[in-house]
Amino acid sequence: MISPGLLLVDKPAGMTSHDVVSKVRKLAGTRKVGHAGTLDPMATGLLVLGIESATKLLTFIVGADKTYEATIRLGSATVTDDREGDFLSQSTSEQLAKVSDADILKVIATLSGDIQQVPSQVSAIKVDGERAYAKVRAGEEVELKARAVNIAKFEVIGAIRHSDTAIDLDVVIDCSSGTYIRALARDLGAALGVGGHLTELRRTRVGGFKVEDALDLTSAQPNGLPLIPAVDAASACLPVLEISVSDELALRQGKRINGHVDSPTAVIRGAVLVGVVESAGEDQLKSLVIFSDEVPNV
Repeated sequence: MISPGLLLVDKPAGMTSHDVVSKVRKLAGTRKVGHAGTLDPMATGLLVLGIESATKLLTFIVGADKTYEATIRLGSATVTDDREGDFLSQSTSEQLAKVSDADILKVIATLSGDIQQVPSQVSAIKVDGERAYAKVRAGEEVELKARAVNIAKFEVIGAIRHSDTAIDLDVVIDCSSGTYIRALARDLGAALGVGGHLTELRRTRVGGFKVEDALDLTSAQPNGLPLIPAVDAASACLPVLEISVSDELALRQGKRINGHVDSPTAVIRGAVLVGVVESAGEDQLKSLVIFSDEVPNV
């Protein structure tokens, strides 16, 4: 039986996040596999997967900030805000010629920091109990409300490439969870009056986890998955508190223990991940998650 842990996967283009989960289930020999945030089939890059009881950690990873590298094409807008959707508009060479690098950088500055963003219509957000993307693909119109997101970095990498039919720019974006990179491309193009969409998207970081450390699925072997042990995974994404055997026993019995934390915190005893706790009143901690049924001897 495979040990609980996190698996970092570099998702290739063309696979859905569910496809990746299905493949890892077969490789790991378990159905207990989940992921911390999807990537579109077009996108590549980091997927954080939890295996066995470590799936309980995914709740605390989903909300982590993320880094993306993307290519934005200005000059046309699509239904999906990426290269896979039908075209909604196409700018003329004369319109594109009026857009300077300085104009692009000026608008990017307005799309940085704390902003209100309307998600892409083909997002997974539920509208009347149905995913927005399902409604759009069925020909329905969808109106989504703007939401607050933070764009800590929105920078152009290298030269902005101009042609008669498009303007292409490579960017790197650090953002809060819930940000839609496609929507940034859409809004950049709309503000410039020429339309915009994504042609490439790669996620390179989720919280403290980086794509450089991720598994290439094409080389993955059964029973040879490079899992991050649950205790190390928790330490990488949460504050850590060492507890005593008696406190561990109390938590496993559903009791509260003495202490204070400012945010959800992993509690460990030696090399054992006991659970995740939060403050419950003055100088009291209660468990949010318990990771094992093993009860220590006291």
